[in-house]
Amino acid sequence: MRLIEGYLFRQLLAPTLAAALALGAVALLSQSLSSLDLMVDQRQNVLVFGRIVLLTMPQLMSMVLPIAVFVAALLALNRLHIEQEIVICFAAGMSRWRVVAPAVKLATLAVVLTLATNLWIQPWCAREMRQELFRIRTDLAAALVKPGEFTQPTPGLTIYVQQVEQGGVLRNLFIYREMPEGGSTTYTARRGIVTKRHGEPVLVMQDGSNEGFNSSGVLNFLAFDEYTLELGPYLKSVDVLHFKTADRYLHELVYPDLTQEWEQRNRKQMLAEAHYRLASPLYNYAFMMLALWAVLGGAFSRLGYGKRVARAALIAAVVRIVGFGVQAACTSNVDLNVLQYLVPIAPTALAWAAVFRNGPRAPSAREERRRRRRAGAPQFAGAGS
Repeated sequence: MRLIEGYLFRQLLAPTLAAALALGAVALLSQSLSSLDLMVDQRQNVLVFGRIVLLTMPQLMSMVLPIAVFVAALLALNRLHIEQEIVICFAAGMSRWRVVAPAVKLATLAVVLTLATNLWIQPWCAREMRQELFRIRTDLAAALVKPGEFTQPTPGLTIYVQQVEQGGVLRNLFIYREMPEGGSTTYTARRGIVTKRHGEPVLVMQDGSNEGFNSSGVLNFLAFDEYTLELGPYLKSVDVLHFKTADRYLHELVYPDLTQEWEQRNRKQMLAEAHYRLASPLYNYAFMMLALWAVLGGAFSRLGYGKRVARAALIAAVVRIVGFGVQAACTSNVDLNVLQYLVPIAPTALAWAAVFRNGPRAPSAREERRRRRRAGAPQFAGAGS
């Protein structure tokens, strides 16, 4: 029997892995398209782009894995049932529990993997991604200039750069600056670089000149080998890295630092996220049991189980949509968090009951007496005839 159970488990595992990889690839493609601005607007290289996309995968996979379990279980179980392999298992004396045990074992592995992802892997990856995005946003050169275009990062400052080389070196700069006291100044330089001095952002220009009219209308001209332009008055950069709810570990969500204003405002949202991290793995059980119900929850059919499969798919979709709605509602009412567990548990219990209710059952006492009477009845008319 153990050999048969191992065979059934392998028949379920292979399509589950294939479905998870396929759905993960689709999710990865959609995420990469939404992150293209890192390369276009922020001028980041392919390695940075790839790292950002890969760091989003744990969060995507925790959502994709229950769907992969459902799709793979439907395909594998339907094939095994149509080819009468499951019928042979029953004929060999296997109980219904022994037949469905490999599917439950696979769902348990998916639950453990999803739970580990939600509690440790996803927060770590989300923090790494947040730090990388913060570094990109605070890249002064990327925020100030776009090669070949006139940009106005802030009122009173217009910048043109012909080319941005490796390392952030700016070539052939043109800068127009309006002075606070009146007048304006124009800077031109062959080379420049954005950096920080004493914690303040500056633009260091080399081999150039500046000219402009002061408030009295007098023209000033200066040629320089190196000139430093302070950018602090023109930049409003946020130098504080803030982690969102998706970036935090479970203990940070359940026991936040209420001395911080953001934690006080978002206390309900953090609790909803914490309960979601714990409840979302249960969808693996719910979807697996719905797949078992679609195939084993009724009479055998050589033509397949199209109607039951369609009903199971519809129920799975409704359950997941309701789960998202409950999660959103919990951000405003903490008393609803219990529903985050009930939404996946309810279909799991109902599908489980349906699978075993329709399974083979022992004959009742009345049926057994009838069978014995039939077995002991004469097979032909009496001798007096």
